[in-house]
Amino acid sequence: MNVEKFQYDNAIVRNFAMATVVWGIVGFLVGLIVALKLVFPEFLNFIPQLSYGRLRPLHTNAVIFAFGGNAIFLGVYYSLQRLCKARMFSDALSKINFWGWQLIIVLAAVTLPLGLSTSKEYAELEWPIDILITLIWVVFGWNMMGTIYKRRVKHMYVAIWFYLATFLTVAVLHVVNSFELPVSLFKSYSLFAGVQDALVQWWYGHNAVAFFLTTPFLGIMYYFIPKAADRPIFSYRLSIVHFWALIFIYIWAGPHHLLYTSLPDWAQSLGTVFSIMLIAPSWGGMINGLLTLRGAWDKVRESPVLKFMVVGITAYGMATFEGPLMSLKSINALTHYTDYIIGHVHLGALGWNGGLTFAMLYFIIPRIFNTSLYSKKLANFHFWAATLGIMFYVIPMYIGGITQSLMWKEFNADGSLTYVNFLETVTQIIPMYFIRIIGGTLFIVGAVAGLYNLLKTAKTGTLLRNEEDEHPPLLRQETAAQQSWHRMLESRPTQFAILTVIAILIGGVIEYVPTAMVESNVPTIASVRPYTPLELEGRDLYIREGCNNCHSQMIRPFRSETERYGEYSKAGEFVYDHPFLWGSKRTGPDLHRIGGKYNDAWHYRHMEDPQSTSPGSIMPGYPWLLTTPLNKSYTTAKIGAMRTLGVPYEEDFEATALEELNTQAEEIAANLRSSGFEVDADLEIIAMIAYLQRLGTDIAAGSEEEELSDATEEEEIEWIDASDLEPLTDEESLAAGRAIYVGSGICHTCHREDGGGQVGPDLTDKFWINDCDLENIMNNIATGSPEMGMLPYGSGKAMSREELHQVASFVLSLRGSNPPNPKAVDEDREWECYEDEELADADDSDEE
Repeated sequence: MNVEKFQYDNAIVRNFAMATVVWGIVGFLVGLIVALKLVFPEFLNFIPQLSYGRLRPLHTNAVIFAFGGNAIFLGVYYSLQRLCKARMFSDALSKINFWGWQLIIVLAAVTLPLGLSTSKEYAELEWPIDILITLIWVVFGWNMMGTIYKRRVKHMYVAIWFYLATFLTVAVLHVVNSFELPVSLFKSYSLFAGVQDALVQWWYGHNAVAFFLTTPFLGIMYYFIPKAADRPIFSYRLSIVHFWALIFIYIWAGPHHLLYTSLPDWAQSLGTVFSIMLIAPSWGGMINGLLTLRGAWDKVRESPVLKFMVVGITAYGMATFEGPLMSLKSINALTHYTDYIIGHVHLGALGWNGGLTFAMLYFIIPRIFNTSLYSKKLANFHFWAATLGIMFYVIPMYIGGITQSLMWKEFNADGSLTYVNFLETVTQIIPMYFIRIIGGTLFIVGAVAGLYNLLKTAKTGTLLRNEEDEHPPLLRQETAAQQSWHRMLESRPTQFAILTVIAILIGGVIEYVPTAMVESNVPTIASVRPYTPLELEGRDLYIREGCNNCHSQMIRPFRSETERYGEYSKAGEFVYDHPFLWGSKRTGPDLHRIGGKYNDAWHYRHMEDPQSTSPGSIMPGYPWLLTTPLNKSYTTAKIGAMRTLGVPYEEDFEATALEELNTQAEEIAANLRSSGFEVDADLEIIAMIAYLQRLGTDIAAGSEEEELSDATEEEEIEWIDASDLEPLTDEESLAAGRAIYVGSGICHTCHREDGGGQVGPDLTDKFWINDCDLENIMNNIATGSPEMGMLPYGSGKAMSREELHQVASFVLSLRGSNPPNPKAVDEDREWECYEDEELADADDSDEE
C-alpha cells in the first residue's frame, strides 16, 4: 500500500497553548478586580481607565475572545491536523492567525479602558478592530477549509462538523452585528436603532455563546474525550442529531434575552419556543460525551484530563438546562436583570469552557513536548481549586439573584412597595459578593498552579515542532458500497458547509425581516424627538463610562417596576437610539424614567460622590467628568451621521448644532451655580446631566396616569405621631442632632453644614420644608421627598424616633440663621410654612 509521510505543525499549537493560559489568567484577574469593585467601589478608581464601567467589558472580552478564542484555535489546530491526517494548509496563514489574534486582544486591552466602546455586549470593540477581526477570522477559515480539502481521510469526523459551523456562523453573526457608520477613527453608530438593534444584538449575543463558546468546544469534546478515555464516541447517530438540531434551533433563541421588553411579542414567543426545544440537542451532546466514558470511569479517578472533562460536560448540561428554563416568561421575570444571570454565565464559562480548556492543555502539552506531565498532584490541586472556586462563585450569585428579584417585587399589605429604596436590595447581597471574591480567587490560584505545571512540563521535554506521521493518500473515486445520505455528505465539505449556512440563516431571517420591515412592530410616537447635540454628547459619555453595565433603560410591564420607576417602556421611544441601551443587569436602578426625577445639582453630586446622595451605594464616583472639558470637535459629524441613519434633524441643523449645544449647556451650568456649584458650561458633567434629564421625558403622563399618581401621593405612609413632643433646645440634644445631620453623611451633603442648601433647599428661610412644626419635619425626614431626590431615612432603618426628634430639633434651630450664599428659592413649588405671621413678614422684608 502506498503510504505518504507528512508532519504536523506543533509550533503553532504550542503558541496558542501559551497564549490561552496567559491571557486566561489576565482575564480572570481583571474579573477579580471587577468583583472587588462591587464591594469596595473606589478600589483602583483613581484614574478613569480603571473604573468599573470600563473594566467590565475588558473582562468579558478577555475571557471570551482572549482565553476562549485562543483555546478554540488551540483545539482546532491540534485536532484538525490529526483528523485530516494532514499538516495545516499554510504555515504562513497559521502565523497570521496567531499574531493577528494577539494584536486584536492587545487593541481591545488598550481601547476598552480608554472608553472606546460601542456598548453592545460581547461586541464592544470599535469598527477598525471589527474589520481586523473579520480579516483574521477569514484567514482562520481559509486555513481550516484548505486543510479539510487536502485531507487524507475521506469522511469528516464529527468534531470537524462543529468546527465548520463555528467558522461559518460566527462570520455571519459578526458581520451583521457590526454594521455601523463611522464618525471618527474610534467612534461609530450602529446601523440599527432601538428594537431592531436590540434584536440583532441578542441574535448575535446569544449565538456568540452558541457558536463561539459552545459549538467549537463540542468539537473539542468529541475529539478529546474518546482520545483521553481510549473509547469510541458513544453514538454516531446521536452525534448527527445533536449537530443538525443544535445549529438549526440555537439561532432562533436570541429573543429570550428580551422577554417583557419592547420587542414584539411574537418574536419573544419564538425565542421562548426554540429555547425550550434546545434542551433536547444540548442534553443529547452531554449524554454522548458522558456515556463515552462507560467502562472507563476508573481512568477518571487517575486522569486530570478526564476529571476536567467530566466537570466541564456536567457544567454544560446544567447550563443548557438552566438557559431554556430561564426563557420561560414566569422564570425570566424572576431571574432577568439579577445576579442569577451572572452565576449562570459563569457556570458555563468557568465550568464548561474552562474545564474543557484545561483538560485539553493537560492532554496536549505533554504530547507535543514528548514528555509526561510534570506533576499529577499539582494538576489535581488545580482541579479541586477550580471546582471549589466555581461553586463558591456560582451558588452565592444564585442566592443573591433570587434575593434581589424577590425584594424588587415585594409589596406591603397596603399595596406599597416594601423596599422603595433600590439600595436596600443592593446592600442585602453584598455578603454574596464577598463569597464570590473567594470563589474567583480560588479559580485564579488553580489557574496559576496549572500554568506553572505546564511550563515545568514543557521544560522537561523538547518540542516536536514537526511531528512525523504517515497515512495512505485519499482515494477520490466513489465506492460502489451503499452509503447513508449523511455518510456521503461527510465526504463533501462544500455541500456540508452550504447546508450549514442555510440551517443557521433560516431563523435569523424569519425573526429579523418582519421586525425591520413591518411598521406595526415599532409603533411611532409623535412626541418622541431626536436628542439635542448636548444630549447626544452626554449619551456618548454614558456609553464611554459603561453605565449600561449596571443600569438598564427598559421598564418592563410589571406592577413592581411601574410602581418603582414609572410608565413601562414603549418600542417607539427608542427609534433614535443608535445603539440601544436597554442593558442586561441591574446593579443599580433602571434609568429610563430618570429624567426630571431629580434636579441638576443632585446629579452633579451623585456623579461626584454617589454615597453623598445615596448612602451605602456601591457605585464608584466619576470625578473626572467634573473637570474634563467636553470634546465638541465631532459634534457636527455626529449629527451628520445620525441624519444619514434616518434621524430627522432639521435641514442644515449641523450649522447651528454647536450653538444649540452651548445654549443648553449654559442653562444647566446656571442651574448648578444657583445651587452653589462653581462650574463651567463646557465640562463633560454638563452633557451627562443633559442626557440623564432627557431620559423618559418624551412621553407625557396622560390624565388617567396623573390621577393615579395623585391618588398614590394622597395615600398616607404610616405617620409618626410626635404631637406630644416639643423641640429640644438644650445644648446636648442639639449637639446630638447636629452629629446626625453632619456625621451620618445623610443631611449635610444636600443641604450644607450651615443649612444654606445646595442640592436640597435652604433650611433657614420660610421656603424650606412643608410646615414648620416638629412633627412635620420628623415625618418629612422619615418619608423623604422622592420627587426632589430626597430618600426616606426613617422607619427605623436609618434613624430611630429619638434620633428623628434630635435631628428635627437641630434643623428647627437653623431657622433664621441666614448663612452666606443660600440656595435660590424655587418659586414654582408651593410651600406652606410659617404660622407665625410676624416672622413670615420679617422674612419677606429681609428678602426685599
